[in-house]
Amino acid sequence: MALNRLFANLVITPTIISRRAIHASSFNFASKPNVEKPKPGFGKSYRRIVHFTDEYTVKPLEVTNLAGRDPVTGRVVAKGIGGGIKHKYHWIDWLRDGPTEGPPQEEKVIQVMEDGCRTAHIALVAVGEKLKYILATENMKVGQILKTSRELPRIPVRANEGDAYILGALPTGTVVHCIEKEPGRGGLYIHAAGTSGTILRKQDDRVIVQMPSKRQFSFSQYCMAVVGRLSNVDHGNTPIGSPQRNRWLGNRPRSGLWKRKDGRHGRKIKPPKPVKVITVNNKHPHPPVQMTMTP
Repeated sequence: MALNRLFANLVITPTIISRRAIHASSFNFASKPNVEKPKPGFGKSYRRIVHFTDEYTVKPLEVTNLAGRDPVTGRVVAKGIGGGIKHKYHWIDWLRDGPTEGPPQEEKVIQVMEDGCRTAHIALVAVGEKLKYILATENMKVGQILKTSRELPRIPVRANEGDAYILGALPTGTVVHCIEKEPGRGGLYIHAAGTSGTILRKQDDRVIVQMPSKRQFSFSQYCMAVVGRLSNVDHGNTPIGSPQRNRWLGNRPRSGLWKRKDGRHGRKIKPPKPVKVITVNNKHPHPPVQMTMTP
């Protein structure tokens, strides 16, 4: 009986939704698709897709330019990308592997050339009967002999530019690039043009390296690194020069729409402060000061 009385006292008020509200809500859902934005550090590129083969090859690989679009949905994810000169991709062999004992492995530089898909120059290197691409150093020349070894000697090695040794074999103060994160996994750090790291000190079986960002990383002494500074040093100091060259590089122009900076990290548009009334306090007047000529 109590429940019946409770339900009898309830009054249900119908909610009226206009057609305009329904149309506005559907328009908002249609104009804002559920697209995942790229996050830094995950290595997902919306500029191009490289069609790698099953086996390593020095032949230029075919590339599909994405123009900032998601390869699955086709929707624009990263704005400002598109056009540009069509480049083919040269496959870099990131693993500089050598013997753990005995004399180091020798590699000969066949050609040094530019690569449109990266900032640093690349070098074609011959190792026995195998050809591979590596990142070129600042002063690398054709015909140069490079040495590669994974041996940990008792005395640090005096290495030349372009040689690859483990971090524990190099003396303190050596300039390096293309450092491995784990031994045998290939160079992962310091790939950009003109960049390099510096070996600061050694702690037990760890080696402290100062990165281009001035941050210090601790690596295993068995991680491989290449000696020297990367090529194309003037890349960061070269101006674009013209809007057309920016299009050649594959960068779209911005819309040109002027917008006032607002929001959390922009300039805040605040109302003017109210008028401040300046009054004179006459409750406690200052006593008159009488000046005399005698002390």
